[in-house]
Amino acid sequence: MKDLTKHFLSEADRATIAAAVEAAEKKTSGEIVPMVVSASYHYPLSDVIGAVSLALPGAFLLTPLVGGWFWIGAWNLWVFLGLLTLLFLAGQAIVRRSSMIKRLFIANREIDAEVEEAAITSFFKKGMYRTREETGVLIFISLFERRVWVLADRGINRKVAPGQWNEIVARIVEGIKQKRGAEAICSAVEKVGDLLADHFPVREDDRDELTNLIVED
Repeated sequence: MKDLTKHFLSEADRATIAAAVEAAEKKTSGEIVPMVVSASYHYPLSDVIGAVSLALPGAFLLTPLVGGWFWIGAWNLWVFLGLLTLLFLAGQAIVRRSSMIKRLFIANREIDAEVEEAAITSFFKKGMYRTREETGVLIFISLFERRVWVLADRGINRKVAPGQWNEIVARIVEGIKQKRGAEAICSAVEKVGDLLADHFPVREDDRDELTNLIVED
């Protein structure tokens, strides 16, 4: 999961997104920060559940075959336990290395909860709440979970309804599905800039208070 951001955004993509943020912020005193992470959590329980799900059927199928080969009985308990252990370890390694398989063993409600928690934690860790007019917006993109979360500071929430972020989320999610993630993020940033400009026009003494893009493995 650690390499997902490297495959998702090239250096050129990152420069393009940062430029899009800079352009959007010229229209508003708001601060827009797209943040792309490989995963919001490592989900250790999914490795165990996945490994057991793969190992049990395999052990049941192989035990009579292996037991027959060594003349120790088709359903020898020790053969079954040995095979179960080996297949569990192999299954655990497979689940850890395959994002597609790993996601099969994680409930959607757990994914939603972990992404929301990671987005909120990042909002505060990255100092999004420290802007002069409380106008920071975090566009949090978690690649493993295929989730996008938008968080805005109090100054924005007083004027922009939470439901207005749904279009931003939909744009990015659809773009990722169509393999044009960087383009979708730039489009979403432009839309956020237009939305903020209506309520928070740029000031003469405006300054760039936050970084324009955060990418973390």
